[in-house]
Amino acid sequence: MCGICGFTGQIVDRDNTLHKMTEVITHRGPDSDGFFCDSYISMGFRRLSIIDLDGGTQPIYNKDRSKVITFNGEIYNYRELRQELLDKGYEFYTDSDTEVLLHGFEEWGADVLPKLRGMFGFAVYDKNDNSLFIARDFFGIKPLHYTVVDGNLIYGSEIKSILQHPNYKKEFNERALDSYLSFQYVVPPETFFKGIYCLLPGHYMWFKDGKVDIHRYFEPTFELDNSMTEEQAVDKIADVFEDSIRAHKIADVEVGCFLSSGVDSSYVSTYFADQKTFTVGFDFGEKYNEISWAQGLSKEIGVEHHTKLIGSEEFWNTVPKVQYYMDQPLADPSCIALYFVSNLASKFVKVVLSGEGADELFGGYTCYNVPRSLKPYTVVPFPLRRAIGKMAEKFPKIKGRAYLMRGGKKLEERFIGNAFMYDKKQKQALLKKPEIATDPQLLCKPYYDRVKDYDDITKMQYLDINLWMTGDILLKADRMSMANSLELRVPFLDKEVFKVARTIPTHLRVNGDNTKYAMRKAAVRRMPEKTAEKRKLGFPVPTRVWLKDEKFYNVVKDMFKSETAEKFFNTDILVEWLDGHFQGKADNSRQVWTVYVFLIWYNIYFASDDKINTPKLD
Repeated sequence: MCGICGFTGQIVDRDNTLHKMTEVITHRGPDSDGFFCDSYISMGFRRLSIIDLDGGTQPIYNKDRSKVITFNGEIYNYRELRQELLDKGYEFYTDSDTEVLLHGFEEWGADVLPKLRGMFGFAVYDKNDNSLFIARDFFGIKPLHYTVVDGNLIYGSEIKSILQHPNYKKEFNERALDSYLSFQYVVPPETFFKGIYCLLPGHYMWFKDGKVDIHRYFEPTFELDNSMTEEQAVDKIADVFEDSIRAHKIADVEVGCFLSSGVDSSYVSTYFADQKTFTVGFDFGEKYNEISWAQGLSKEIGVEHHTKLIGSEEFWNTVPKVQYYMDQPLADPSCIALYFVSNLASKFVKVVLSGEGADELFGGYTCYNVPRSLKPYTVVPFPLRRAIGKMAEKFPKIKGRAYLMRGGKKLEERFIGNAFMYDKKQKQALLKKPEIATDPQLLCKPYYDRVKDYDDITKMQYLDINLWMTGDILLKADRMSMANSLELRVPFLDKEVFKVARTIPTHLRVNGDNTKYAMRKAAVRRMPEKTAEKRKLGFPVPTRVWLKDEKFYNVVKDMFKSETAEKFFNTDILVEWLDGHFQGKADNSRQVWTVYVFLIWYNIYFASDDKINTPKLD
């Protein structure tokens, strides 16, 4: 696992700029660095040594040194591809997957991408025509960001690399604040930095003659096989997941595993007998502490289990550090817990496996039950349901009100993904510039338009794979693990696993018995049924409890009355939301936390025009 960065064109003090861009992502690869410069391009690299520890230093060149590659990620089928390339006459001077990727690009060009099994973000420079090829993996496990300034490209694994370039003038992107307030993350490809974009998952780009040309090579579409029986589905999942685990454990260093009480990481951990697993929790009872569950499973499957209990002040003091490493604000508080478990694991191993992606691919979120629960109500004509829903909005908050409101809206109107913070009216009231507020549904429409023929549950999964998983789940997984120089691998987000997941009938994903139904049945074959069937908790963090504690309430209140808050928000409304939660009138914890995190992040990246106010880092 590594970090890459670079830029085209000549600037004053070029070497120093490249070194600064590379040094600022040292956490992604503390083992070594590497550089390539010619009259056209400057490329930087940081390495975390996982495969071919002695020979895999980058950049790597082809035989006549006309092509140069820097690569972040892992290619799990590199040995098979290497043999295929050897048969075609290619020569290798390392045992690394990076060199396989470079020769694969030589042989097949962009068509190498569908042949790969793994996670990646890489750049290949061709000296022959001064072209740069950049690609990101199928699901967006590994990040890539870029901008074009005065006809030159600046790119990096993290935005903080790009900010080191003197020709990029840091400017706040108000459009990103609008989407962030609704989704709790910035909807890609936008970022909070004007002119900087993320390359979307399953895409590649060419940069040549000052122009960016972007193409999509993979789209996670579903093609349900409704003739599939439950037994067939479970067999397919069990077989392909075991194969994926085997591939994802390839390394020349020890591999560990994250472990919570949920089925996803627990399923992964059953393949780690006599190895190490890692769990964190909070001292707020079982609801916020999965350590006891994880310890019980660890004993049953025979793993060496390590745990950490996170203290309240420790959590709050770490928020600025986490938001620095994130590059952009993320209001999902579990990213901070993920920082702690990554930090714990990094003391023992260099690589961990985790359960990200299972919910999106196999239908695990509780909200996926809503279309099924609404089905009896669909016998009522939609215009009538719409009218009833409008009336229900005026009812007091009584049992059944939310059901009637949901039933009066189409899926495309009510579901924007796994998190929904502020709607357009709330944003207009909250923002000093209400004109920037938009309907969050507008950002979802292009995705819904592509899957009009899907059933509602599958539509929800498709939307979450493209938005929520990219903007939240995988962003925090990459940033929090890399902040601790730890490689995180996600065996559910494997293209072979997806080939199976995309065919599972809807009723074997979500039904009256459970979510992730067929996947849980596959997991039961390797673990106790009580763990495989356990209700999903996510990564519970007690923010709603803390915000009723006077100490932390005052911390947030001070921030809500700060000069930064005054710049963007009508602060009396912010305080009203906070006070309402503190007094127990409503659970406003998620909305309050969303704004608080943004303000913390803004003070790091934008309080000063010419520098990043870096918090104290390890």
